[in-house]
Amino acid sequence: MRILTRYLLKAHLGPFLFALTVLTGLLLVNTVARRFPALAGKGLPASVIAEVFLLSIPHVVALSLPMAVLVAVLYTFSVLAADNEITALKASGVNLLRLLVPLAVAGTVLAAVLVWFNDRVLPEANHRLANLLVDIGRKSPTLELREQAINEIQTGDLRTRYYLQAATIEPATNRLLDVVIYDLSDPGMARTIYADSGRMAFNQDRTDLFLTLYDGVVHEVRGSEPESFQRLFFDRQRIRLEGVGNRLEEGLRGDYRSDREMSIGMLRAEVARRRAELEEVREQARALVGEAVSRALAGPAAPEGPLAASLRVPAAAALASQVPRPSAAQLEGSGDDMTRRVGFELQSLRSRYQTLSAQMNEYGVEYHKKFSIPFACIVFILVGAPISVRYPRGGVGMVIAVSLTVFTIYYMCLIGGESLGDKGLASPVWAMWAPNVLFLLLAFWGLARISREAATAAGGGWEDLFQSLRALPMVPVRALTRRRRAARP
Repeated sequence: MRILTRYLLKAHLGPFLFALTVLTGLLLVNTVARRFPALAGKGLPASVIAEVFLLSIPHVVALSLPMAVLVAVLYTFSVLAADNEITALKASGVNLLRLLVPLAVAGTVLAAVLVWFNDRVLPEANHRLANLLVDIGRKSPTLELREQAINEIQTGDLRTRYYLQAATIEPATNRLLDVVIYDLSDPGMARTIYADSGRMAFNQDRTDLFLTLYDGVVHEVRGSEPESFQRLFFDRQRIRLEGVGNRLEEGLRGDYRSDREMSIGMLRAEVARRRAELEEVREQARALVGEAVSRALAGPAAPEGPLAASLRVPAAAALASQVPRPSAAQLEGSGDDMTRRVGFELQSLRSRYQTLSAQMNEYGVEYHKKFSIPFACIVFILVGAPISVRYPRGGVGMVIAVSLTVFTIYYMCLIGGESLGDKGLASPVWAMWAPNVLFLLLAFWGLARISREAATAAGGGWEDLFQSLRALPMVPVRALTRRRRAARP
């Protein structure tokens, strides 16, 4: 059995590495294509662009590793079945389920490695990538000016803002035509600049931008004095915009981390913190409602009448006569104020409760996702083996088609579950683990079938696969029919 175990693992190693490389490359190309517009035209050094791509790899690997496991299992078992090796092993008395034991162990090891990867490597890579993208997003916004649109230009101090509009922009010569600039640098002064043309140029360090405008007019009006309108004509005017140039400032985002940038321990701590805060909000709401109810049940005044007077202790009656009683209008007014105050406070607590619940759901979903995706390595082994053994004549085409189908269904369920979990429509546990449970049931059904059937290269092609898929919805009906027949006397 050791020889068989080594043979199976060796047979899977090559397809697994090949599939991992190809899938990672394809997903990385897709990532590059999506982020290329944000990187192009900024004059970024090659080291920064390379860092963006390198930091994108961990996220891609976290998705492509389970996919590579499925491709390797489908390909290897289909080759073994097509070469009649599965038939020979079965004729020698080897149970097909026995072949899955070393693969399941290898899948468990890969799942454990991927859990460690998701806990240690992936959060740090996501954190550095997010910080780098924020820094790049602030770099040289003037190179992203759009024609016939209002473009915001923010200076390095983040306080002085300008809005620029140009009918025509010539990037090659940095020339602008029909320029309009809205200057918001002075809160007490509204200043608008119109110019027939202009040019952009950086200083020597490429940190500050100089706008040179020609043949224009400046409209100025003070916010507190609308009648103080001024109009100044100019032939040439130069405006300096500090800190908007070609310098990449790093570390602007600080230590803030989103849920995808946290480790397992961080996510667990955040969930516990939100749960404690939710309990605190509940206690505050209970105390607030209890206070309102106790005040409402206190009553406006002591009861009157001969019967009430006869029940009083003389000392208490004398003391009660000395206490001034509020009028009915005062009681009604105080009751309305209390009702409004309680309503406002309850509304505030409700808003805080909803915010904390949404945050706890997001952290919980991300926490379980760090385990559910690695567990797919084991699930895909159990799913791929019975399919490839049952339909060995499909070849590489079947491997690609089945892989794409399984990937699509699994990740659609994963994305849908994540959305439901974030919105609180499903438990984070079920939202992330439902795809694994679904495919595990499918795997157990397939394993039960191949354990009863003989697998040969003569059977099991595309037609049989399509027929099985068409008959799949009737499986529960047939099982119920067999049970009813067996129950008849």
